[in-house]
Amino acid sequence: MKSILLALVSILFVSCLSDAGTSKPVDYTVQNEKEIVDYIAKNHLTATRTDSGLYYLVNEAGTGTQPTATSNVTVAYKGYFTNGNVFDESKAEGISFGLNQVIKGWTEGIPHFKVGGSGILLIPAHLGYGSNDSGPIPGGSVLVFEVKLISVN
Repeated sequence: MKSILLALVSILFVSCLSDAGTSKPVDYTVQNEKEIVDYIAKNHLTATRTDSGLYYLVNEAGTGTQPTATSNVTVAYKGYFTNGNVFDESKAEGISFGLNQVIKGWTEGIPHFKVGGSGILLIPAHLGYGSNDSGPIPGGSVLVFEVKLISVN
């Protein structure tokens, strides 16, 4: 009797495990690339694509220090989707953080600017939040950030 009960509990436990959160992450790379290329064309932008799929556009080069991927920086930004809907925006004085503590698109993208520089980062989902929702950002989203590098701290 004990072994039958143990077997039933084991089966129930294993079946619950197989259903819980095992959905595979969706690969949005191809559709994100198309969305970014279409956005660039529609807005008549000239952006540079990195090997990872990040696109960046430097509007103002800046003349100060250039950060590395591990620098602590202060950045003013506005984040929105390719349809123009804003999901986040800093105050004019910006926010400070370590570039190794943020999404990969920022870690890779911000070092393309020097202090005083500004531009746009177009970040595909795999360099952002992947296929997971994060607050107001649905999984698979392309993120557009207007950024201004205020300082390297």
